Amino acid sequence: MLFRIRTAFFALCLTTLFLGVVSAQDASATPEPTPKAEKTPKPGKPPKPEKAKPAPTPDQKIAEGKASTPEQVVETAIMVYGLGGGRVRLDQIRKTSTEKGKTSITGADGKTQQVSFERSIIRGADLYKDKIRIDQAYPEARYSLVWADDRTFGVYNTTFFTPSNEVVNSFENNIFRGIDALLRYKEDGSKIELAGKEKDMGVEYYLIDLTDKNDHKTRFWLSIKTYRVMAAIYEDGGVKYRRKFYNYNYTQGTLNSYRTVLTANDKVIEETEISSIAYGQKIDEDIFKNN
Repeated sequence: MLFRIRTAFFALCLTTLFLGVVSAQDASATPEPTPKAEKTPKPGKPPKPEKAKPAPTPDQKIAEGKASTPEQVVETAIMVYGLGGGRVRLDQIRKTSTEKGKTSITGADGKTQQVSFERSIIRGADLYKDKIRIDQAYPEARYSLVWADDRTFGVYNTTFFTPSNEVVNSFENNIFRGIDALLRYKEDGSKIELAGKEKDMGVEYYLIDLTDKNDHKTRFWLSIKTYRVMAAIYEDGGVKYRRKFYNYNYTQGTLNSYRTVLTANDKVIEETEISSIAYGQKIDEDIFKNN
């Protein structure tokens, strides 16, 4: 009897030991899941630094805002060219002007001449009262054209002469259909109208039609963004002229275009580069006299 009890107890112990080993093996066969290591993202290209926007120029600051009437457009342009001082500054700074430069002239035969020039101006109450003289040095000759006392005359050495109608028209169109004709529209008694807006090569423009007291009409293209005059278009003798203005820069607190290109029926006939502009220098009034 005792033997049987011992045998049964020994068997129970073996069974318990066996079950413990099996349980331990099952536990080791199914370990706790190991969390997956997060993938380190591949380094991408660093973001491009934003380009610093250039600081607005003085005339661009003045041009901020929108104009809706022809007077607002042109008056804003006057402020831009006077860098905030408008007419008052232009009149004060530009009492006298001296410009030097070169013009490339293409004739009807396609031949080109290089002409050096010096332009002298004494400012009057309006554009018609200005005294203007341009001394030109052609390869074969030198002569001058003068606007004074409401007319144009020529000077060759010390001899006065009457230029041809073609020469007079070209000279006077440069005066009365240039940027100053727009900036001094009130003083000149000219009428202005807003002919709408136009977009060209991605740039928007105001179109201002100016009619002067002689009933000559010129259309000015002004940048909507800067209010700078970028082109002047007019007709004369059945020919359509377009004068474009480039290379703007500041001169003694005012804004100027240093390069112009003139086309006649879409053909380039003049290219002018101004090398220097000086204001306020003394100019002898005798150079404008016809005697």
